Amino acid sequence: MPNTPDKITASSLQSQKQRGQKISMLTAYDYPTALLQDEAGIDVIFVGDSVGTNVLGYRSPQQVTMDDILHHLRAVRRAVRRAYLLADLPFMSYQASVETAVENAGRLVQEGGTEGVKLEGGLPVLPQVKAIVEAGIPVVGHLGFTPQSQAREFYLFSDRRGTVPKFQGKGPKGAKALIEEALRLEDAGIFALVLELVTEEAAQAVTERLSIPVIGIGAGRYCDGQVLIVHDLVGLNEEDLILAKAYGQTRQVWLDIFSTYRREVAEGLFPTAENVAHMEPDKHAELDALLKGNGKND
Repeated sequence: MPNTPDKITASSLQSQKQRGQKISMLTAYDYPTALLQDEAGIDVIFVGDSVGTNVLGYRSPQQVTMDDILHHLRAVRRAVRRAYLLADLPFMSYQASVETAVENAGRLVQEGGTEGVKLEGGLPVLPQVKAIVEAGIPVVGHLGFTPQSQAREFYLFSDRRGTVPKFQGKGPKGAKALIEEALRLEDAGIFALVLELVTEEAAQAVTERLSIPVIGIGAGRYCDGQVLIVHDLVGLNEEDLILAKAYGQTRQVWLDIFSTYRREVAEGLFPTAENVAHMEPDKHAELDALLKGNGKND
């Protein structure tokens, strides 16, 4: 249990940046995972649209719906007590209009219990950001690689795993544009910003110029905090990702456990005598008599 059990809020996250205290953020999609993360003292627990490709078997985050997010958000909400709970606005839940954005952000708060919402994009979504903030809902921005957009310019090449995104902010013009968008989002009212797949130098420049926390994922060492996909963190996914760190190899552990269970069932090794319940001897005798037609059912 962390030494700081106080409830994490948007304001306390701001204070962490001011103190130079790094912010930890992880995705969670279910009750038991969120319960453990909260107990471990993770600052921000995030129900992201990454649930689609990591849990639901979707090929793209574009397939994730509001109902998907709400279903998993409710489960996580039941577990979280200390951490700040954040949820994604999924693809096409905010892009169409300001009214749609506010309505769906409100659903995540009212129906799902989130404390804040995250949306992707810069200048095109400034009206949505302003309207959601004015409605009283805290907003986190997201720049760099934005998975929902699937725009061609975000991809470098394709391999067996699919399209591979390229880094943002590799040149001075791109980095300057990123900084300007980040500042515009801050002016619009976001209380934090996620930078994904951004060069370390560009991410550092953004972090130094914003007064709000900047959380990186594949954005180097100088952001105010870090976020990872929980499946990458515990080594549950098959691929090794350079920009993530697997703190364990859960995939092989689970695979070994499943294989051992299958073998023990097949060979009659499970259950053992320790895994069963017994009738009292006299009740067993009564059952035998009943089945033979010589007893009465009490």
